[in-house]
Amino acid sequence: MAKLFRAAIMGPPGSGKGTISERIAQSFGLQYLSSGHFLRESISANTGFPRTLVQAQSLNSLYQLDLVISLNIPYETLKDRLSDRWIHPGSGRVYNMGFNPPRVQGKDDITGEPLIQHDDDKPEALMARLRHYKDVAKPVIDLYKSQGILHSFSGTETDRIWPYINSLLSTKMHAQPLDNHQSQAP
Repeated sequence: MAKLFRAAIMGPPGSGKGTISERIAQSFGLQYLSSGHFLRESISANTGFPRTLVQAQSLNSLYQLDLVISLNIPYETLKDRLSDRWIHPGSGRVYNMGFNPPRVQGKDDITGEPLIQHDDDKPEALMARLRHYKDVAKPVIDLYKSQGILHSFSGTETDRIWPYINSLLSTKMHAQPLDNHQSQAP
């Protein structure tokens, strides 16, 4: 059986975890996991989990992660992204009025159903969310740093961070030994 390559992506709300996961899936021809879902693929990119030290320890007891990506995005950038973020509640599709707007304002591109903005995406709630993330994420980040699998990326634009993540994953994935029944992703 082929060795699976398991990765997790961490970052505060609005840091681009979903966008990075989609790019990983597209670039490597794979699927990604978001919180609450489980699939087996040659890479598992899991957005938003683990969120706490207890979750990280539970995950470690089940699987050994090969890589953890931590996204460090400035507060002002997060505030701008989240205040412009609208979501299709049925599918979870995310739109950003600044750089990824729906074709028809306020409507999902696929279903035409109304988009919503979560109360906790509004600027007045954001600071509390970011403080909470920082408090719970620090021990998780420290755990993965101590295991030597944490890779942090900082910036304000996903397009500028992505090439570094892509390069890291290409290097790490190609270093994984695979058996004769599975070929490596390009």
